[in-house]
Amino acid sequence: ISMPPPNVTDILHLGHALNITIQDIYIRWKRIQGYEALWVPGVDHASIATQVVVEKQLPEGKTKEDIGREKFLEMLWNWVGEKKSYILGQLKRLGCSADFRRTKFTLDPDLSLAVREAFVRLYEKGLIYRGDYVVNWCPRCQTALSNEEVEYEEENGKLYYIKYRIPDTGCRMPDYLMVATTRPETMLGDTAVAVHPDDGRYKKYIGSCILLPLVEREIPVIADSLVDPKFGTGVVKVTPAHDANDFEMGIKNGLEKIIIMDKRGKINENGGKYAGLSREEAREAIVEDLKKEGLLEKVKPYKHSVGHCYRCHIAIEPYLSRQWFVRMKELAAPAIDAVEKGEIKFYPKRWKNVYLAWMKNIRDWCISRQLWWGHQIPVYYCKQEKIKNQKFHPAPKRSLVRGKKIKKIGCGNIIVAAEKPEKCPYCGGDNLVQDPDVLDTWFSAWLWPFSTLGWPKKTPEFNYFYPTDLLVTGPEIIFFWVARMIMAGYFFTGSYPFRNVYIHGTVRDRIGRKMSKSLGNGIDPLDIIEQYGTDALRFSILAVAGEGQDPRIEERTFELGRNFCNKLWNAKRLLEMLKEEHKEAHCEPDLADKWISSRLSGVIRDVERALQRYRLHEAVMCMYDFFWHEYC
Repeated sequence: ISMPPPNVTDILHLGHALNITIQDIYIRWKRIQGYEALWVPGVDHASIATQVVVEKQLPEGKTKEDIGREKFLEMLWNWVGEKKSYILGQLKRLGCSADFRRTKFTLDPDLSLAVREAFVRLYEKGLIYRGDYVVNWCPRCQTALSNEEVEYEEENGKLYYIKYRIPDTGCRMPDYLMVATTRPETMLGDTAVAVHPDDGRYKKYIGSCILLPLVEREIPVIADSLVDPKFGTGVVKVTPAHDANDFEMGIKNGLEKIIIMDKRGKINENGGKYAGLSREEAREAIVEDLKKEGLLEKVKPYKHSVGHCYRCHIAIEPYLSRQWFVRMKELAAPAIDAVEKGEIKFYPKRWKNVYLAWMKNIRDWCISRQLWWGHQIPVYYCKQEKIKNQKFHPAPKRSLVRGKKIKKIGCGNIIVAAEKPEKCPYCGGDNLVQDPDVLDTWFSAWLWPFSTLGWPKKTPEFNYFYPTDLLVTGPEIIFFWVARMIMAGYFFTGSYPFRNVYIHGTVRDRIGRKMSKSLGNGIDPLDIIEQYGTDALRFSILAVAGEGQDPRIEERTFELGRNFCNKLWNAKRLLEMLKEEHKEAHCEPDLADKWISSRLSGVIRDVERALQRYRLHEAVMCMYDFFWHEYC
């Protein structure tokens, strides 16, 4: 088993306690059965989350830029040293019987090598590319996010109905088209309005031009099947640099892409008089100006889903920027096939369909992050200035940037390599600059089952223990991690990374809320251990966690385990006393002895079956009922 590595952002919580207890049961069970059993522990660097947490430790009013990259990374490593030690101590207090000599950290030199090697292999197969696309941008973290890192929340917003004037054409037509939008601030970057091609109300306008309100720039009316005729008025604004669907419309219709915000979510110089305002401030100012100009028809309440950064919870901004991506469809094919054929099995079975639904609709993965903490992308740009009469060898024909020519500065070639080259292979120059971005945390995590065993080297551990047998994890990272590990396993090793995936429930409080530090409803496992003991914690958390169900836990939950452990202890003490009292006697087993022995055999059989089917709650309660109600 490869342990899902907890993040170094903070200490372990009860969700980790459930996860660790399940793995520990299986690794101990296999040892009892005589298996060679390896359980590899580890900790994850968690790029965004750790950087956000450490930024909060900066002196008030200071940013990471103020103290510089080197000093900030020093703060991060100090944080890691402190949290990693505490987390490993928690694991040991939880009774975790992993091989701590083999503890891994996702930024260890050998795991960093695996990450760079994986990037190079994907690139050489044409599965990594760089391009200008609309991505999910977090103005707080100032980085791109993958689609899976965006959490959508229902919000009570507003729908603004805005008049886009039609220049005088001499025809008998209304003098405006009404556009409905939830984000009037982005109209500064509109380069078209769009209608559905089959919408009879607007066919006559297709191909004409209208005026962008407040900006007074002429923009075309286009037809596109992406438009929902039932939304608002059936006429939508098209902002190709700030909406993913609009970006696609822009590509199809050759529209200009105008970025109207900076990376902090403030209006930039393309926003004219609104430059310098935040998104929220710009919305207020624009709405007020639209009212003054008589261009705001009405405002209606509108409930809609808004994406938020999964780490800092700020509303994300769809944002046009140059990023690195992995093509996923080719990687997904064998991973889909493996689960459909039963080579990899999910427990409970319902998660199989959740996995397959996502995999069959998979989109390319944005893997670059504009952070300082993480694995720096192994791409080098040659900035060597051309010397008179010097001949440059041409770079490979395949461009890193789809649909764009690379602007050369000097040599201008790009080198992708697991280790930094001493010289440019195309011009011989030594002025090489590494891409400043880092890779998504999950890019190192998807290699975890085999990188922890020494890959890309063929180590004895890799040859003996890979593929692994069991992954134990929660439902919230099926897409982040489980699916990607399966894809990586087949691509990089030619085999599945694990045979079985056990998805346990999410630990919640007594009223059903997910336990979290931000809500203040979390419980530190060490507090429970101090009060009730490790065995009581482990027993209780399994006793209330039905198969794949979300257990609801409060402090008194652990009284169940404490009482059971007390009964075990007292029964053992009684036996010791009786053994001492009757040590000279020799008794043949009577009917009661034979009956309880037969019941014990039945319990052993039932527990084995339950463990084989990943029904841990059933196994635990089977032992409880036998000991409490029959043996005692």
